[in-house]
Amino acid sequence: MDKFTTLTGIAAPLPMANVDTDKIIPARFLKTIKRSGLGVHLFDSLRYRKDGSENPDFVLNRPPYREAQVLIAHENFGCGSSREHAPWALLDFGIRCVIAPDFADIFFNNSFKNGILPIRLPRAVCDQLMEDTKLGGNARITVDLERQVVVRPNGEEIAFEIDPFRKHLLLNGLDDIGQTLQHAPKIDSYEATRRAEMPWIPATTG
Repeated sequence: MDKFTTLTGIAAPLPMANVDTDKIIPARFLKTIKRSGLGVHLFDSLRYRKDGSENPDFVLNRPPYREAQVLIAHENFGCGSSREHAPWALLDFGIRCVIAPDFADIFFNNSFKNGILPIRLPRAVCDQLMEDTKLGGNARITVDLERQVVVRPNGEEIAFEIDPFRKHLLLNGLDDIGQTLQHAPKIDSYEATRRAEMPWIPATTG
């Protein structure tokens, strides 16, 4: 997956609490195991009318938020089912960071595995950032993962906490497979020793 180091982009406000994964990506779009192509269905029930046309009132249908890379929401973002398609849809749309007071645990964990940085900040701070988004095309914020700060359009820096191991994974673009491949030489050495000592055991295949 792509590394996450420093992101500067437009932030879009989603002043809603308890946004569940079915709202992020409805169940009828979960037939694919591909990570691409889901962005068009992100927040489908909010973005589109019953006739399939865009809802002009929804934030991600309005410029400049169509190009948003940061989403700011309220409490319990990502609740509901454990579908990994939710972070896939966000990422395919272009969202690399979600800022909210708190997240559902499974969504929180799945986000890191897919290169999305979920940041917990107090509700009052999230509300301030939503006010900043009213600047429209000038509503660009910077998320500096190395320094662990969110930089508002006025230059104010807001610190955030992150688990050091998860920070390492994002900075280096390591998903579960990438973590395993870091240990490839040791795995190969173990397998070679195992074959020499126990030749009757079938070799594993990769």
